[in-house]
Amino acid sequence: MAEAATLAFEASVEVLKALGEPTRLRLVRLLARNDLTVSDLTAILGQSQPRISRHLRLLVESGVLSRYQEGAWAYFRLAGEGPGAAALARAVIERVGGADPMLARDHERLDHIRQERAARAARFFAENAERWDRLRLLHVADEDVEAALLGALGERRFNDLLDIGTGTGRVLELLAPRVGRAIGIDASREMLQVARAKLDAAGIGHAQVRQGDCYSLPLPPASFDLVTIHQVLHYLDDPAAALREAAAMLRPGGLLAIVDFAPHDLEFLRDDEAHLRLGFSPETLSAYLAEAGLEVETTRLLVPAGEHAGRLTTIVAIARERRPSAGATGDSAILSDLRSARA
Repeated sequence: MAEAATLAFEASVEVLKALGEPTRLRLVRLLARNDLTVSDLTAILGQSQPRISRHLRLLVESGVLSRYQEGAWAYFRLAGEGPGAAALARAVIERVGGADPMLARDHERLDHIRQERAARAARFFAENAERWDRLRLLHVADEDVEAALLGALGERRFNDLLDIGTGTGRVLELLAPRVGRAIGIDASREMLQVARAKLDAAGIGHAQVRQGDCYSLPLPPASFDLVTIHQVLHYLDDPAAALREAAAMLRPGGLLAIVDFAPHDLEFLRDDEAHLRLGFSPETLSAYLAEAGLEVETTRLLVPAGEHAGRLTTIVAIARERRPSAGATGDSAILSDLRSARA
């Protein structure tokens, strides 16, 4: 059994000082399972933006909260990494009763913000539903693809999941029961809003989404046991580079799961859906993955039948990180490999 992360005495005192103020304790309760902006928190607590910002800065400096940028917006949430500051904070807030009228009011206002997110997501879906429905008719059903992905992963569980090009956050939702922590990256703020609304609605508090570039991910290397890239590669001008970046995120022995289309001749997808690549053969994916330091573990082709026969075949591939563990080569050698892979 792994030993729980601990804090030095002085650091523990600083964390408890940071929590020992009513506004900051309210902030941490709200951010324990939600990603919120300063504007969101100002609306919920009814306090000025400068005051909220000062409290947030202190909580970030103490290691209780993490902050990440998304365009002009900054989001905050309870930190998921580090030597135990967030764990100590969570232990404190779990023992604070929620019956207080002020805390109940906070959560009523939080629910209102969640409802606004859901409404924005619904509008986005309504505006794009017809186009997405047309594309779905071209390949096997989404539920069959998801079942194939789950089957390829088997019964394995994972500590940390990274979903690149997360879109609506469906992969985060699908794999949430199997992972301890999940992060989705997408370049589109509109899609991130949809993903946040879906995660809120599903009550998935251990997953978060961030804006980022798949060629230069805003995350430390070797931080994930599982990386997924679901229907993303065909939009990219350099899929091999994206796979190298994805591979750099894996811990030794970690898995990369890819879902995409096999080669096809539906040229209209270039103009109508911005597909830059008309699918990938198993051989092409295998070559890309080998270049990224990965070895293909399994590949499955999902071929449409019936009225969809002859259209888009979906490929599901699982590859394993093949660099030796730190115990075999030393931490410095592995870090050197990671830097080389990202160069």
